Amino acid sequence: MVKYAILRLPAVLQARGRSRSTHYLDIRQGLFTRPVSLGARSVGWPEHEVAALNEARIAGKGDAEIRSLVRTLEASRKAPGLREQK
Repeated sequence: MVKYAILRLPAVLQARGRSRSTHYLDIRQGLFTRPVSLGARSVGWPEHEVAALNEARIAGKGDAEIRSLVRTLEASRKAPGLREQK
C-alpha cells in the first residue's frame, strides 16, 4: 500500500466533481492546495489532501475554514513527519 499516493489531474477532477478551470480557480483563491511538481512538465496532488478537502466540503465548512485547512496541508508538506505525530 502506498503511504503517500499522488493523484494526477484527471483523478483529482473526478474526485472533486469540478471542472479543470474551476479547479485552478479554487487554487488561485486558496480553496485548494497547489500541485506538487513531479517533473519538468508533470504535477499531482497528494491523495490525503484531496480527501481532507473533500471531507471538509462534505462537512459544510465555509471558505475561510477551507483556506485555513489548505494552509495547514501545504505547511505539512515541508514536515510530513509532524503530521503523523498529531
